[in-house]
Amino acid sequence: MIYGNIDGVKNSILNKLEEACEIKVPKDCILSQELVDILAQVTKELDREVSASIDRKGNIISMAIGDSSKVELPIIDIREGRLSAVKIVHTHPNGNSRLSVLDMSALIKLKLDCIVAIGISDKEDFKFNIGFCGIKNSILVEEEIGPLKITEVVKYDIVDKVRYIERLMKTNVIVEDDGERAILVGIGSKEDLAELVELARACNVETIDTTLQNRHKIDPALYIGRGKAEEIASVRQELRANLVIFDDELSGSQVRNLEEVLGCKVIDRTTLILEIFARRARTREAKIQVELAQLKYRLPRLAGLGTMLSRTGAGIGTRGPGEKKLEIDKRRIREGIFDLNKELAKIRTTRNIQREKRSRDSVSKVSLVGYTNSGKSTLRNALCDIAALKSVAQKDKVFEADMLFATLDVTTRALLLSDNRVAAVTDTVGFIRKLPHDLVEAFKSTLEEVAYSDLLLHVVDASSDTAELQIEAVDEVLKELNAADKPTILVLNKIDAASQVNIVKIKEKYKDLKTIEISAKYGTNLDELLKEACNSLPYTLKKFSVLIPYSDQAMVAYLHRGSKVDIEKYNEEGTFMSVQGDDEVYNKCKKYILV
Repeated sequence: MIYGNIDGVKNSILNKLEEACEIKVPKDCILSQELVDILAQVTKELDREVSASIDRKGNIISMAIGDSSKVELPIIDIREGRLSAVKIVHTHPNGNSRLSVLDMSALIKLKLDCIVAIGISDKEDFKFNIGFCGIKNSILVEEEIGPLKITEVVKYDIVDKVRYIERLMKTNVIVEDDGERAILVGIGSKEDLAELVELARACNVETIDTTLQNRHKIDPALYIGRGKAEEIASVRQELRANLVIFDDELSGSQVRNLEEVLGCKVIDRTTLILEIFARRARTREAKIQVELAQLKYRLPRLAGLGTMLSRTGAGIGTRGPGEKKLEIDKRRIREGIFDLNKELAKIRTTRNIQREKRSRDSVSKVSLVGYTNSGKSTLRNALCDIAALKSVAQKDKVFEADMLFATLDVTTRALLLSDNRVAAVTDTVGFIRKLPHDLVEAFKSTLEEVAYSDLLLHVVDASSDTAELQIEAVDEVLKELNAADKPTILVLNKIDAASQVNIVKIKEKYKDLKTIEISAKYGTNLDELLKEACNSLPYTLKKFSVLIPYSDQAMVAYLHRGSKVDIEKYNEEGTFMSVQGDDEVYNKCKKYILV
């Protein structure tokens, strides 16, 4: 029986493959010329991958037809301490015989005796690449040889090679290798590439090499050009990297083309940031926002993406989706986007209600904004330690760590200012250069807190060599949120680690803004920051004095609940109080106000 994507395939071709299943491959050979001829002929007719699974007796146990880049594998019995006793021979219609990331994944996960890719081309002789399992540091790794000629493949001593591999498997304790080792590729500045290293670290990806290319024009097919891509492919193979990360956004076709040349999984900066957000999201709101951004990013790339959207990790064992499947996936993504937008609309309504309540209560709104890892969460925790209301002092602290995007979940806490006013301080999501637009859109309901703030505390990592670039990146996002004209204090954080030269340089460039130097980690100048924030916040409360008779002590209780009581004295006529309150409080106790 022929497996895989056989819809629309002529019966004559299916019959030809059925007959080919009767071919007997010599036990000591990987393949035969007869088998290659049939696989090549069918591949040319269909322009699709075709594969044959062969056991150690030389019997063809299954045939499968895939799409242009993937093909289905049979179910294979995998035993501990030995290989699966199955060889896979399959074609690559694009003429490139290099084993793809899916091929390598199938080889390791299914412990194949070997996997062979045949590059089918009309212009030159077919090329063959063979993949074997190997062992390095007790980890099962892939070994690739080729390109070879058909005569070299037929003569290859597969029996001896398989025995050698299985001896190694029996004498070594094989550990599953789940770690990701990446090569980072950038075009442009070293600063962006250094930041990409930090993003990879935040996603628990080990960076084993970086490549910076000076290129004026982007290659529409391979982004960095074929020559550079093949150079990176050689380095990747030598260093045994299993991931290549690009510093800029790639199109779906670029990802697919690069995976073919590099032979491993390829992702871009946007995918990495979305992955970090997906891992760090804790609240229901944050998870919805991240999922929405992921779906918006995937939708236009669905047709072009390679392994990123494959249903299984076992490489060529992924069924080709076909046009029908592609349309179904697109519709499901659109439906998912619609449903998530509805949920975010509900959350936005809830936030508006909370915001209106704070406005009624005359609570000043302060937002901490800044570049990721500038110290916003540390500052928020430190401010709560010294100025939190008693009623909220026991609430959990925000998670803080020296990594990019340590916190995603927006929290708001009440602080008591030096003039007895209450301010709601909101810790927002950190910004970054090249922040994906879909992510900004998805987090709009959260970032709206910034737009409605009375004061922004723009937290800057003063110890960073790229502090000025970080400030510019934050300003760009604030413009997008229509919050660039908000009253702002530039908070130069981490002065304990910053050079005085850097601090002076920043203060000179942004001399039009109020600046204050602090260390959130060690509590330096936090009282000064609170005082400066208090002076910068608009004062909306009225100060007045009242004398309330003892017959109306309910009014005293009301003033304690709804206003700031500065002085309270008891005399013969009643309770004297000096208070600060909004218009509603003022009007309610107007008859007791002392002129």
